[in-house]
Amino acid sequence: MIPEAGGAIAGAQAQETLRLLAHFSEAGYASVTPPVLQPVEPFLDLSGEDIRRRIFVTQDAGGTELCLRPEFTIPVCRHHLARRAAAPADYSYLGPVFRLGRDEPDEFLQAGIESIGRTDVPAADAEVLGLALEGLALMGRTDVAVRLGDMGLLDALLDALAVPPAAKRRTLRAIAAGRSLDEVTNAATAEDPHAGLLAAIQGQDPKGVRAFVEDVLSIAGISRVGGRSAGEIAERFLSKAAAQASGGAGLNAENRAIVERYRAIAGEPDAAAAAMRVLIRAAGLDHPPLEAALALFEERTGFMAARGLPVERFAFSGGFARNLDYYTGFIFEVTPPGGGAPLVGGGRYDGLLRHLGSPVPVPAVGCAVWLSRVAPAGSAQSAEETSRG
Repeated sequence: MIPEAGGAIAGAQAQETLRLLAHFSEAGYASVTPPVLQPVEPFLDLSGEDIRRRIFVTQDAGGTELCLRPEFTIPVCRHHLARRAAAPADYSYLGPVFRLGRDEPDEFLQAGIESIGRTDVPAADAEVLGLALEGLALMGRTDVAVRLGDMGLLDALLDALAVPPAAKRRTLRAIAAGRSLDEVTNAATAEDPHAGLLAAIQGQDPKGVRAFVEDVLSIAGISRVGGRSAGEIAERFLSKAAAQASGGAGLNAENRAIVERYRAIAGEPDAAAAAMRVLIRAAGLDHPPLEAALALFEERTGFMAARGLPVERFAFSGGFARNLDYYTGFIFEVTPPGGGAPLVGGGRYDGLLRHLGSPVPVPAVGCAVWLSRVAPAGSAQSAEETSRG
């Protein structure tokens, strides 16, 4: 029986889906079915209030906001923490997810895997990509293109350049959205109307600042401003205060040029790694975390090759980035050879379980398969849904 699929898949596609799930199971990924109803807060925390427009939200009898799951990764991680937080585990899943999009169903089926707790990071990354490609082949899709990225490498590069925290965040967001860096380079330098408050909260306990903002709004009888909660408003003030304290609000011209050179790096992984080393030397960057991130990139490529994956046909892109509150390292997507909406998307999210309540960091990596896209006649979804989940 295909979990939760009901009559949504039939005939040849049902058999292909069963082969995919059997493939994941044989690789040691145990099937799991998280509840359809999930607390809404983790999704908002990680994707921002903007996602509220695209998910189905309700409330329980106590007023707690719940939603129909818009993806599987957060529900699977919550399942892991509730049942097996102390031990590594590998999971597979299949079921409906629910979210609004342009010219597409509000409910569709997704399959995928999550590997949680493994410390052999490059091997786990290579395994997830390999299982995804093998699963697609079992479903008759060998005509695919693979694009790779690395959020950890990009993050380490910005740290090596000592980009101020607020500018770093804006830079990551601009790259993830495919936008120009003009908005970061030309950040407003005029005096902020909240300069006095920003100066007052510099170096203060973040919890105290949040409590202060919440108290002020509570006294005024306000629960949200412009769609933002009191906690989110406090975070914006803290971020702006940190930027003011760091002495810069934007990305300077020299650092922008280096970031643009990184963003332009493209090609098969070994050539991309060589280009990165040339860039690091030319920029005079001596930053051990950046070197470690590049070494991890090269080690991952080695594990991919050892698994028999055609790495020479994979394409790394320095301009390929995703949600910085979610992904922390290796990211990938598998598309039809001419491009278009991904058939599979995934990557590493080492910070997610800590955010969900784990007392210690937990490494994790996974991917999701859009079953309707894999079918030759499947409908494509909007480019807005290109990230996993």
